[in-house]
Amino acid sequence: MTRTNNWSVSISSDQNNLALSKEQKAFNSLIKQIDKRRKRLGAWETVASAFQQQYVNDLLPLEQASTALQIQMVHCLDRAYGQKGLTQAERRKTAAVIVDWARDLIDEEESLKTIYNKYNPIDYDSETATEVDDMKSMLEAMLGVDLGDEDISSPEDLLQHAQAHIEQQQVQAEAEATAREARRAARKKSPKQLAAEARAHEEQAQISLSIREVYRKLASALHPDREADPQERDRKTKLMQRVNAAYTKNNLLQLLELQLELEHIDQHSINGISENRLKHYNRVLKEQVRELDQEILHVEATFRHTYGIRSFEELSPDIALRNLAIEIKNFRQNIRVLERDLVAFEDIKNLKRWLKTFKLASARSISFV
Repeated sequence: MTRTNNWSVSISSDQNNLALSKEQKAFNSLIKQIDKRRKRLGAWETVASAFQQQYVNDLLPLEQASTALQIQMVHCLDRAYGQKGLTQAERRKTAAVIVDWARDLIDEEESLKTIYNKYNPIDYDSETATEVDDMKSMLEAMLGVDLGDEDISSPEDLLQHAQAHIEQQQVQAEAEATAREARRAARKKSPKQLAAEARAHEEQAQISLSIREVYRKLASALHPDREADPQERDRKTKLMQRVNAAYTKNNLLQLLELQLELEHIDQHSINGISENRLKHYNRVLKEQVRELDQEILHVEATFRHTYGIRSFEELSPDIALRNLAIEIKNFRQNIRVLERDLVAFEDIKNLKRWLKTFKLASARSISFV
């Protein structure tokens, strides 16, 4: 996580109100981009802790209670199916609800497979095997690969197998690309190629030197071994740890912020950074923007995976807790409906009234009242 503070680095116009140069404008723009990404990462760090606490303490118990009630409802409808008083059309609707619910709950209670097979024309295992075969054929066609003849029992296992297969292919492709690159590197290079490489090496050396100069100035001023006072030595040790961490990560902005914090530089010094030095700084800052983007993608992908948030659902630190609160509210409402219906369906008349409003896609949340 990138540390943020109140020390703002930017280039301001001079007293003569001269317009900023192209490199100066680029420098300020990159600083703003980095600040924006830092704030997003900081927001995720704050939200993640609160989200996990609410998820574990509030949502998971409700989810478990809801699942238990749904299982009870499948058994309730199974009992009701055999009772007198239902028409053939109502029995078909009841069977459709049972099949729809039981299909998703079999992983939670294996005994529901028997009930599912009782009402579905194809038994659960055969249906799953067909689904896996169809999905396998589709994946092979989409990915252009052969996933082999391994015995895979569920769509989830198939997706994991396909993912492993793709990763293996990627590793192989990367190895082949590395080998091709090595073969190209081994060939004799033209004078033009050699000159381009030399320029690139020289530019990288200048960039590294620019960052190293900032680091050396900080390190020289903060070296704790030169400090006799224990408290001041402890303060400088902590500051030096921050300097070392920033330098290790090539974090130019944090090094400049530390210089401002320690009053080693001021606004005049920042305004006076040469154009040549700014070019080097901007290259480093662009790379820092890319790294922060990758860090944000990783944080958000991990969050989605951890809490089962689908890729097409909107996700940001601003709405994560709000969406969780809505989900908790919906679970509580559905639990109340399930509890009420479980009691009501003991009377076949209530079940018959409910079946009149039956829609399969929303059966789990419809109350008979």
